[in-house]
Amino acid sequence: MRRHPLRWIFAQIAGDAVLINVATLLAWFVRYELELAPVLGDGFFYQPYTAYIPLAIALTFLSIAIFRFEGLYAPMRGRAFIDELYSLLNGTTTALLLIMAFTFFIRPLVFSRAMYLYAAALVVILLGAERLIQRTILARRRIRGIGVDRVLIVGAGEVGRALMRNIVAKPDLAYQVIGFVDDDPDKARTDIGRFKALGTTHNLPGLLREYAIDEVIITLPWTARDKIVRMMNVSQQFGAVAKVVPDLFQLSLSRVVIDDVGGIPLIGIREARMGTVDSVVKRMLDLTISILALLCIGWLMLVIAFVIRLDSAGPIIFMQTRIGRRGKPFTAYKFRSMRQGAEEEIPTLIELNEAKGPLFKIRNDPRRTRFGRLLRRTSLDELPQVFNVLRGEMSIVGPRPPMPSEVEQYQEWHKRRLEVSPGITGLSQVSGRSELTFDETAMLDIYYIENWTPWLDLWIMFKTIPTVLLARGAY
Repeated sequence: MRRHPLRWIFAQIAGDAVLINVATLLAWFVRYELELAPVLGDGFFYQPYTAYIPLAIALTFLSIAIFRFEGLYAPMRGRAFIDELYSLLNGTTTALLLIMAFTFFIRPLVFSRAMYLYAAALVVILLGAERLIQRTILARRRIRGIGVDRVLIVGAGEVGRALMRNIVAKPDLAYQVIGFVDDDPDKARTDIGRFKALGTTHNLPGLLREYAIDEVIITLPWTARDKIVRMMNVSQQFGAVAKVVPDLFQLSLSRVVIDDVGGIPLIGIREARMGTVDSVVKRMLDLTISILALLCIGWLMLVIAFVIRLDSAGPIIFMQTRIGRRGKPFTAYKFRSMRQGAEEEIPTLIELNEAKGPLFKIRNDPRRTRFGRLLRRTSLDELPQVFNVLRGEMSIVGPRPPMPSEVEQYQEWHKRRLEVSPGITGLSQVSGRSELTFDETAMLDIYYIENWTPWLDLWIMFKTIPTVLLARGAY
């Protein structure tokens, strides 16, 4: 089990203390050796670093105390780096304001406003870099299965699937889901993407023992109170931490907001995502990005069209019926990457299909043309879909546009992917692309719908660039 023992906390505090003192020393060097302070209105009276040792000590103790209050030394599971950086900035500036207020009353001979400014900036930069390095190391360790909690999920209903898609979308949660159990016979034997069906809740004791489960997350309805209590007791007997996700009377967890009045919790329902205002903002963002894209890469599209014409016989643009928002069909455009008649060959290649679920994918598809291999690897074949975006049929970011034959095979929960316009890129494309199963792709798409913001769209767009350049998961 992944723990945060006291020695880890002490090591983190010691590291922060060292870096705060390094930042103070660097601030002194910038102020007195590089002599950059005059631009800030400070008079220049040289002081040795020893004169600022009391400042360094006070800044160290105050900052660490405030960081502790801000929760920076608690486990970082699920906490975004930007939130951690904000806590560092808030804690550092608060500590320095307290020191400045104190020095205002005692009026020491050594007083430089520039020192405070430089020290604050350097503390945030050094501690921010330290935590970014930590996150990078932890992420690489988690890929190898080190430092993760082995989790068993109880319940594969809507709440359980909401938990699964959050785990898929946020690998920094450091959960390694061994599988799930459910008393519904169909769910108990049907895998959901990477999540393995391990039978019913009666198997819980054996699974805890066999898989050395660290944490059991129970997502059963509130009516199953007795069963929940019994499973929590069984989990504790085997040394596993038991946690319960309340289904809040079957409400969508993404829409639940919790407030309090004097410590009394109040549960409410947030307005559904992607409302009218959200749709207008997203549409304006799509139009802006699409027009800029055409201005920047229009020449590239002309070059690709010319090479396709030289490479093989057939049309330059491949047109195919896809399903858009709310199940409305539309014609999607792509550069042709396969030989003519490729769709008619699907029945003869069905045994080579490497995708699970309703998708059809072959890693080394024999139907691709020579130039088509490059187009598919770099995703340049999808550039004409910019015109679908301009027509309002697609978005820059969204779920992958499915074919009608795929939608016919959807389970009921898969259909939530159709609540928004499909996209050229999306959360699933920057999280593994063809390496993901269809269920995992659907989970990421639903997570995107439930958590949409303009910043999420921009983040996915930026993540798409290295994904395309490195051809991650593309074939």
